[in-house]
Amino acid sequence: MSERVLITGGAGFIGTHLTAALLKRGHQVRVLDSLIEQVHGSQGQTRPAALSPEAEFVAGDVRDGALVAQALRGIDSVVHLAAEVGVGQSMYAVERYVSVNDCGTAALFQALIERPVRRVVVASSMSIYGEGLYRADDGTIVQDAVRRARKPGDPWDPLDAGGRPLVPVPTPEWKAPTLASVYALTKYVQERLTLTLSPVYGMEGVALRLWNAYGPGQALSNPYTGVLAIFASRLHNGQPPMIFEDGEQRRDFVHVEDVAEAFVLALEHPAAAGQVYNVGSGEDRSVREVAQILARAMGRPGLEPEVAGKARTGDIRHCIADIGKIRAELGYQPRRDFAAGVAELAAWVADREAIDRGNEARGELEARGLVA
Repeated sequence: MSERVLITGGAGFIGTHLTAALLKRGHQVRVLDSLIEQVHGSQGQTRPAALSPEAEFVAGDVRDGALVAQALRGIDSVVHLAAEVGVGQSMYAVERYVSVNDCGTAALFQALIERPVRRVVVASSMSIYGEGLYRADDGTIVQDAVRRARKPGDPWDPLDAGGRPLVPVPTPEWKAPTLASVYALTKYVQERLTLTLSPVYGMEGVALRLWNAYGPGQALSNPYTGVLAIFASRLHNGQPPMIFEDGEQRRDFVHVEDVAEAFVLALEHPAAAGQVYNVGSGEDRSVREVAQILARAMGRPGLEPEVAGKARTGDIRHCIADIGKIRAELGYQPRRDFAAGVAELAAWVADREAIDRGNEARGELEARGLVA
């Protein structure tokens, strides 16, 4: 059934792809986005070219209660993407992250009390897990792995009681949150506000915990965006990707079109109401490996990653997605091959301007003692 869907933060990377997917399925889309400079550049309140002309666009801040109430008129369902994104930056831009992410979500629900909708789907994050799930040498599953203060020469991985490295295993939704950064805290609050308030006011709430999304359309000049976009910006400017720790930390990289499909399913499928789902590709890779694959795709195989040997405060070692629940309950199936997706990203980057702000971002963190 066709619905009128409001997407907050819908002019961003995921939002533009989701807008296209919803329009293709016959829905009507209204986008509310503040077009912050860090993501969109200095274009002011101009409608982004990447946003489908079939979507209605409203420029404004999700914290503006009156504007949100106006944007909700005639709306059947909401996808809440509006958020500041970046683990490292969140550790010093604390007020900004809490204000946009949590007060913005509160403002949205304050307006929804007066104008309830059928369903609200919120973008949560894998960051809420902190360290993912691990297995000890004796086969015991470890939910609460914590890395000790590290001395030179110590392993980067969390250790068991006998000092042996724990082995990362796929992290399911039932793992208890371990909130290791301000960003993670704010995403968990967004998630809980959605799942707590929606049923109270006759709505259905769904939370999607997203892993590392990538693909064409990422903000190449934002040094706090997805790691593949940051690497692409460096490589595009003839600079090696910068990697913290030793580069062997493992992540799941999921194509933005698969992420958009997960949101469509979360919006439409009856079984999704009240649930939390992981959204990833079901495959994991080291960050070093990903940097090397991208360098080859961009025609710069000689630009080996610059490995810092230092860690950022708030970062975690490994977190691998278990996507069994969303597959079984909603029929989600990631379809984009990673190598093909990276080649597509490389081709898209080749025709764009990318301002490399990686050193600037690292300097901000180091000046505050957040890299050690």
